[in-house]
Amino acid sequence: MLASDPMTTLLINSIYRATEGEGIHIGTPQVFVRFQGCHIGCVNCDSKETWDFNPEFTMALDEVMEKVETLSQNIIKRVSITGGDPLHPSHVPSLLVLIKELKARDYYVNIEAAGTRVVKEVFDLVDFVSYDFKTPSTEVTTSKDLLLKFIRDYGHKAQIKAVVADKKDFESTYDAFHFIKQNGINPPSWCLTPCFEPGEAFPMQRFQHVVNLNENFGLPFRVIGQQHKWVYGAEARQV
Repeated sequence: MLASDPMTTLLINSIYRATEGEGIHIGTPQVFVRFQGCHIGCVNCDSKETWDFNPEFTMALDEVMEKVETLSQNIIKRVSITGGDPLHPSHVPSLLVLIKELKARDYYVNIEAAGTRVVKEVFDLVDFVSYDFKTPSTEVTTSKDLLLKFIRDYGHKAQIKAVVADKKDFESTYDAFHFIKQNGINPPSWCLTPCFEPGEAFPMQRFQHVVNLNENFGLPFRVIGQQHKWVYGAEARQV
């Protein structure tokens, strides 16, 4: 029986079981709930099929929970909410209902946050926040002041992730890292994800370049690639 309003509907692209492919929880089995709809517009986004706010993707809350429970088999008690942009204002009311329902069933809930907003009512509820720092190659900007606020309030249960395509991206990320440190705060785990574009072969030289840059700047970051792309290729979905 649902603890939350069963009339709630959500825009959901897909629900699937897979291991976490990136960040500090890499390799951890989870059930992913991927929202449909995003207006952020990162030019190097690898899931542009989730951008359209298409009502054909509407699912009832009980349908979502039934799929989660079926996939979890009462063994995998971790859910990662991603997108699209689950924190888009139009998603937040149904997102809150979903999180409360998951927590009522003892799931550990992670949310993937795009780094463009801090949504207190959501971040207060979840167990972990994976927060993006948008680099120049994305053509989207994460405010350093917003990042500072996020880390002050939620750094105890968060990681910061940055997709790095080149030295400019790395230097932008290091500048933000240094800004946080200048404000007297130790950042949480901060991961660099070397960019791995759909359609390209494994970018070994780019990975090596990011690793070398991190070493040259005093090793402030953890360089963690996207495991699912190594295993299945950059075009694969629901893996």
